[in-house]
Amino acid sequence: MQNHVFFVNQDGSPLNMLHPARARQLQSRGKAATLRTYPYVAMQGQQIENPVLKPYILKIDPGSQWTGFAIQCGDEVVFRMELTHRGAAISESLTKRRGFIRSRRSRNLRYRKKRFNRRKPEGWLAPSLMHRVLTVETWIKRFMRWCPIVTIEIEQVRFDTQKLQNPEISGVEYQQGTLFGFEVRQYLLEKWKHQCAYCGAENVRLEVEHIVPKSKGGSDRVSNLCIACRNCNQKKSDRDLADFLKKKPDVLKRVLTQTKVPLKDAAAVNSTRFAIVRVAKKLCSSINCWTGGRTKFNRCQQGLKKSHSIDAACVGESGASIQLKTHQPLIVVCKGHGTRQARRVNAAGFPAVQKAKTVYTHVKAGDVVRFALPADRKNVKAGIYTARVKTPTSKGFEVLLNGFRVKISSMKGVQFIQRQDGYSYGF
Repeated sequence: MQNHVFFVNQDGSPLNMLHPARARQLQSRGKAATLRTYPYVAMQGQQIENPVLKPYILKIDPGSQWTGFAIQCGDEVVFRMELTHRGAAISESLTKRRGFIRSRRSRNLRYRKKRFNRRKPEGWLAPSLMHRVLTVETWIKRFMRWCPIVTIEIEQVRFDTQKLQNPEISGVEYQQGTLFGFEVRQYLLEKWKHQCAYCGAENVRLEVEHIVPKSKGGSDRVSNLCIACRNCNQKKSDRDLADFLKKKPDVLKRVLTQTKVPLKDAAAVNSTRFAIVRVAKKLCSSINCWTGGRTKFNRCQQGLKKSHSIDAACVGESGASIQLKTHQPLIVVCKGHGTRQARRVNAAGFPAVQKAKTVYTHVKAGDVVRFALPADRKNVKAGIYTARVKTPTSKGFEVLLNGFRVKISSMKGVQFIQRQDGYSYGF
């Protein structure tokens, strides 16, 4: 089933979300109009005085490459969305620019004395990380503008690193409670990339394995644990690691090296999540934070499949028993707003191509349009299409259809579905 529809009053204040069929019924009767297409927002035709609003919960599962969103009313999840970040693209662009700057400094130019004025202020985040914070902030503001959100629940950390090393910090109840083992297991899965440490098997049942067996003095510290499949775990049994992998010296070296290496981007992702929590507290008075171990526990207990938006729905105590009313999450991909670079550079970093000075106003890259192809093209058949504008031209635009670039030479009969906002949308 599709996501429920956002519904706002005539003055723009949020109302209760509607079932898609109810929204279509109101529109067919002329009592509502389309305010926005992605995500779909409908507006009431006449002002509703003193509406009775239901309490909605916005649930967020932040990640390094994606962020899952879910909106819950009671025990029903009525909206799901998965947001793909462009942090990797930002990091790659900054790395390329840094290389060009360093190459210019190494040329035979006059020397500029170091000024040591590049110190980072407190709370500074790298642009690729700050992008995630700002993007999540944007969508929190949008959801609160379209829906009567009363609480925001966020998966603040994947795993509690303090409780991994010292489980007694919150008492024996936490160490031996229902969540015991889920924090450690989540950490190990991230550290070993969801693969068997010995054979590299994927998409199989993985078990927590002691590198030095407990029967030979091995401890339960995280540095002595890894993830292994059932076959490797049983074959190793209580054997020493060097004896078990004596015919695989490369694997032995890799495992010994990996055990001492912490999860490198855990601190970066966790810092991003803490920044997201700080932003959310400025936007909503009721914020609840939870760990990834609790999220996975809720999902496994209910037998739900792995998904970014489903993980968001399973965050916290309210995710212990949920009903998924939607099985078609909205897929949103960050595309950015172009580049401010004045001139393109070649592989050596020298200016090569000047930025086009012509600015087209009839259409912009990123606009979602509906148009008709009256005749077959080379790789595309005639018909009515909805697509995202790739490149504006003097009198029309270019789009990608089935992976092929198609040029539309005129704006005649073109209908704008949604103006560009830096994202692409799909299902």
